Parts: sequence; structure tokens; C-alpha cells
Amino acid sequence: MNFAWSAAAAAVLSFGIGVVHGMLLAPDYANLKSMFRPEAEMQGLFAWIYMKGREDKPFLAQGVRFGFAVAVLATIPTYLIYYVIEPWPAAVVVKQIIFDTIGVAAMGVVVAWIQSRGNGTALA
Repeated sequence: MNFAWSAAAAAVLSFGIGVVHGMLLAPDYANLKSMFRPEAEMQGLFAWIYMKGREDKPFLAQGVRFGFAVAVLATIPTYLIYYVIEPWPAAVVVKQIIFDTIGVAAMGVVVAWIQSRGNGTALA
């Protein structure tokens, strides 16, 4: 993992978090301040998982597929668990799932693009 690769993944993650949680969901979160816990930093693990499962195919479809796989395995279950065990409003949970899934898919595309450039495959 090189610096540019890590920096790009971190930038996309930061942008996604800022837009989704700082803007789109901020009004909903303002009413739920007591329910927040700090989130772990996952950029390195996210990129490492992609590197282990990538194929020699165009980056765009691989990145989207990877992002949605991560959402299905991590993002969606996390918010559904929150909904079941904590008093999260269903409307907020649906927004969290939709917006974070889009953000994770975007992160997957960026990681796939960076990896495609690093190993010399053609950009799709």
C-alpha cells in the first residue's frame, strides 16, 4: 500500500462521511446526540480487502461490486442492529443505509481505480 493509494481512500471516506453524516443526516442526528459512539478508522482494511479479491477486469464494475459487498457485509447489518437494539427511528436508519451504501460504493471505485493504475491495467 503506497501513500497515494491510502490518501485517496482516506479522502473519499472523509468526503463521504462529511456529505452523508455532516450534511444529509445532520438534522436527524441533532435529535439523537446521546446515541452516538466513536467509529473506528477502516480505510486501510477496506483497501487491503479489495487487493486480496481483485481480478484483471475493468476497475469500475469491480469497485462498485466491492463497495456493495462491503455494504452488505458491514454497513447494512450495522444499521439494522442499531435499529433493533436501540431506539433509532426507521426513517433515519433507511437514510443511513442508503447514503452510506452509496458512499462505500464510491470508496470501492476509488480503491479499484487506484489499484488498476498501479498494476498497469487499462482504465475502463
